[in-house]
Amino acid sequence: MNSMKKRKWMGNGMGPRVALMLIFGLIPVLIFGLIIELIFGPEQALCEPQSLMMATTTSTDNTGLLDELAPAFRAETGIELKWTATGTGKALKLGENCDVDLLMVHAPGAEKQFVESGFGTDRKEIMYNDFVVIGPPSDWAGVKGKSVSEALKTIQEKNKVFVSRGDNSGTHKSELSLWKAAGISVPEKESWYVQTGQGMLSTINIAAERDGYTLTDRGTYIKYESNAKGNPALVILVEGDEVLKNQYSVIAVDPKHCPDVRSDLAKQFITWITSEKVQQQIRDFKLLGKALFIPNAK
Repeated sequence: MNSMKKRKWMGNGMGPRVALMLIFGLIPVLIFGLIIELIFGPEQALCEPQSLMMATTTSTDNTGLLDELAPAFRAETGIELKWTATGTGKALKLGENCDVDLLMVHAPGAEKQFVESGFGTDRKEIMYNDFVVIGPPSDWAGVKGKSVSEALKTIQEKNKVFVSRGDNSGTHKSELSLWKAAGISVPEKESWYVQTGQGMLSTINIAAERDGYTLTDRGTYIKYESNAKGNPALVILVEGDEVLKNQYSVIAVDPKHCPDVRSDLAKQFITWITSEKVQQQIRDFKLLGKALFIPNAK
């Protein structure tokens, strides 16, 4: 009888002592798993950290603002913020196509149309800076100190190189509206009007190579100035007009249009970025001692 029992244990590949060791070794693991589940819930115990996908403008990416905010958001919420940086027009299209959960963009007219069309919800203004016209320190066209309308008219009359993003971004949309306000048809076919189809930093660098002028948001210019280590090829020549205000907003993609979007996480981010604490963090974000964005969440 004893020999039969012994053969049975051996046939199972383990003895009583090994079995007991395995049982007692599993107990701490099971207890740890139970603790995690009690604290964070069953989904958090089994799943990877939640992630939120955002489409945003090149300016929030190029300036480093999102690299500053994303770790803080994850530390407070456990949610990982991921983003793709592109022009506002393309960002809105990504939202319309249900490819992202959230937008951070800067073209108020297009944003409102996006919401009214049923693609977005919970649009909130979060911060602003301004657009500036930059050009060579020698200022070939002589636009320094002029209003933006006068400056554009002067550049056109003197056929001086103007470099446009030409990419349907928020900056490009604003530039087109400024030409229109100046009473000038967009000079797309003129040799002095150069369209890059690229982001803001690339466009500034092309303008510098061509010794020309361009329109940029101030935050990206400060980043460019920082990269130039105090010796930028282009300087600010036109600024201060009220029409140059550059407002940024966040918009959740509407779950009624895109049922699979993580609208709960998007709304959590919107609540977070409009909070007083994070608004102060945006206010404190500086390069060369200069503020890149001014928070204005209501």
